[in-house]
Amino acid sequence: MASQDWFDKDFYKVLGVDKGVSAADLKKTYRKLARQYHPDSNPGDAKAEAKFKEISEAYAVLSDPEQREEYDQIRAMGSGARFSAPGTAGGGGFDDVFSRFGQQRGGASGGFDDFFSMFDQQGGGFGSGRFGQPSGGFRGFGGPQRGADVTARTTLDFVTAAKGETITLQGEDGVPFKVKIPAGVADGQKIRLRGRGRPSPDGGENGDIVVTVAVRPHPVFTRDGLNLRLTVPVTFTEAALGATIEVPTLGGDPVRLRVAPGTPSGRVLRVKGRGIHSSKGTGDLLAEVQVAVPAHLDDDAREALERFHELEPKENPRADLMAKARQ
Repeated sequence: MASQDWFDKDFYKVLGVDKGVSAADLKKTYRKLARQYHPDSNPGDAKAEAKFKEISEAYAVLSDPEQREEYDQIRAMGSGARFSAPGTAGGGGFDDVFSRFGQQRGGASGGFDDFFSMFDQQGGGFGSGRFGQPSGGFRGFGGPQRGADVTARTTLDFVTAAKGETITLQGEDGVPFKVKIPAGVADGQKIRLRGRGRPSPDGGENGDIVVTVAVRPHPVFTRDGLNLRLTVPVTFTEAALGATIEVPTLGGDPVRLRVAPGTPSGRVLRVKGRGIHSSKGTGDLLAEVQVAVPAHLDDDAREALERFHELEPKENPRADLMAKARQ
């Protein structure tokens, strides 16, 4: 930054804060303004981009304690002064500002050296380091700007999401790109392709491509973390007397499960290792038993059930429910 900028620009006014603002409030204010004027939020708006550069420049100076102290000192001692050539209408040139540094050194030239020696103690000099203009980013403050992310969406069938696959999507520019879908990706999950987004405007890192995945429901299976759930109907006699039944698996052969005698509706039978396989682990298959009641009975079946009813234990299955409700 040229020295005249530090006299001409009121960085506190640019950010809308007073000179006594704390570092925390300064940061909070800057973030709010940066979100408001960032080029990604205002595509094609030259005024917004210029404002973003202006607030970034102001924050870069005021957020650095040393730069802020130097800025305040320069503004205080140089109020109203201009860097103009001697003898011009702008005043006495450098002597107006730096004459105080030369009172003990024999004139303005000695004072000039004293002034700039403050900024050269680390070997940076006036044109480089924190008082000059670094490279990268907006006028060098904050480093190079990262490229913008590109978003995309894709919808997968349940099996593809569970097993994983490499698919091809089309970018915003119409150019296709491949995405490796990891096994076990869930509905709503985001896949980030590092460095595949928009390029940086000033030599920084590229942005990413962020793909949001939607998964179509399956007619039989649902996800429960890495586990797969399904409901398995059994007949009354299978539940009452016990049975061995077949249960489907996702994309594989059925497995055989033992239903114990007296199994009620809602009981969950677990098949180890037949859930979702992913880098995070392997889930199980959870089969919830549902006792199916026959909708139609012939005369023989009805007569048999009536005889059973006469013989079944005279227990009220709702007795415990009623007792708890009265508590």
